Amino acid sequence: MSKLITCAEAVKMVKSGSRIMVGGFGLVGCPLSLIDALAQEDVKDLEIISNNLGEPGRGLGVLVQQKQVKKAIGSYFTSNPEVVKAYQDQDLEVELIPQGTMSEAIRAGGAGIGGFYTPVSVGTKIAETKEVRALNGKKYVFQEPIKADFAFIKAKKADQLGNLSYNQSARNFNPIMATAANVVIAEVDEMVEAGGISPEEIVTPHLYVDYIVVKEGN
Repeated sequence: MSKLITCAEAVKMVKSGSRIMVGGFGLVGCPLSLIDALAQEDVKDLEIISNNLGEPGRGLGVLVQQKQVKKAIGSYFTSNPEVVKAYQDQDLEVELIPQGTMSEAIRAGGAGIGGFYTPVSVGTKIAETKEVRALNGKKYVFQEPIKADFAFIKAKKADQLGNLSYNQSARNFNPIMATAANVVIAEVDEMVEAGGISPEEIVTPHLYVDYIVVKEGN
């Protein structure tokens, strides 16, 4: 059965209150067509896990403008001034997490690991509500794994089975997010026949990918 669907069909699966991982570093490696389609849906109270929330009027920034996002979990939200204002106006809840910790927490979620200890954020506000333990004379903060209902990821190429390859730094968080969500939807620039991607190029195996959409006019 083909995994190929349209963006409109993909976002119909999302309900208000869904927890969604979204790939990308800034707008690089971000599934913009999926986000634009989601912005057309009457869904709200979304919880978004992403490095940042796009730019004003672009990417996840559109969902912020339309007040569809209730909570954001990520690292660099100040790159979008509208996110800062939404937080100050109490229209948006923000949970900051160091970038490396976030990456490892998503990987742990995909690997079925129950959590891990990291020295990053010890003694900061980020650690105030978390368990702190001394190990070998050094303090560590316990970080729970991160999982989601959906992962919206971006790849350069997919074959008809759903194997994915990425374009350089556009790879960023996308491969680990593909392992840590109940439903994984990959937006791709190009789709080829099965066997059209060299095994050495495949980063995300097809078993992780539920649906594929082809990039629309971004």
